[in-house]
Amino acid sequence: MRDSSLRTPRQKPLPEASHFSAAPPVAEEAALWLRYLAGERRASRHTVEAYGRDLAAFLSFLTDHFGERVNSAQLKSLQPADLRAYLAKRRRDGLESRSLLRALAAVRNFLRFLEKKGLARTDVFGAVRAPKRPHSLPKALTVTDARDIVDPEQRAGEAREPWVIARDAAVLALLYGAGLRISEALSIARADAPVSAIDRVTILGKGGKSRTVPVIAPVRAAIEAYLAICPYDLTGGPLFVGARGGPLSPRIVQLAVQRLRGALGLPDSATPHALRHSFATHLLGRGGDLRTIQELLGHASVSTTQIYTAVDKARLLDAYKSAHPRAK
Repeated sequence: MRDSSLRTPRQKPLPEASHFSAAPPVAEEAALWLRYLAGERRASRHTVEAYGRDLAAFLSFLTDHFGERVNSAQLKSLQPADLRAYLAKRRRDGLESRSLLRALAAVRNFLRFLEKKGLARTDVFGAVRAPKRPHSLPKALTVTDARDIVDPEQRAGEAREPWVIARDAAVLALLYGAGLRISEALSIARADAPVSAIDRVTILGKGGKSRTVPVIAPVRAAIEAYLAICPYDLTGGPLFVGARGGPLSPRIVQLAVQRLRGALGLPDSATPHALRHSFATHLLGRGGDLRTIQELLGHASVSTTQIYTAVDKARLLDAYKSAHPRAK
């Protein structure tokens, strides 16, 4: 069966000014802002696309709200009631709190960009209550399930070439064994592959921040097994490639895990990113230091990593409730 990585989608171009429902000067600033995010701020493609959609929705709302294409004078005169009306409209459209928070952040970021040019103001946000952030914990896999997902033997019956199965197993091993994001694993160059005695890899993570993470022997072995049967010459290119030798799409790895979910009877929360969560949760459960885990994950703040302490407490509480005689 052909590996569908040959259908890797091209990156979408950034929206032009004509994409935005606003007076020309504001629409042009919107397009400039997206280029600024993608360039100087080095925001991820997904963030830029999401912010672009949120800004387009905001400007479209204001056009309806004011009865004309919104201009900078109207942006300067925005009132808290205008922003509340916008949030109410997005809520009616079905956006949940997490998406509303992102939409509000996008609008604030854009207006701050304009404020530096004297074209808007942001003090109005001080009188607007942000939607409540939903409290959700990362859904880590059990140790057994995580091991099964990264075990290529679990896919032995699939009608796929052995090198493809070995490749996917190597990528997943990096997610669970080194705590990498899927984009980070796929960014590794063949020349930097952690194999043989090379027991670490340097990653360029979010915000362009570099970090070096150790790579344990089982993960290196999975990469070596893939390299031993990969039909392509990877010299000078990426470590992981698709069916035709081009860069591997994250979607292919996601589909591989989706098939494994069905075969292993795992919940929908068992995703490639859940392996990164599992890496952190299992390390913490075995006595790992929070600051060290923060560095390994590439979190800018330890407060981001602290959510895993809640995950581990939840696991302990479940164990207590199921085992303690007074918990019945």
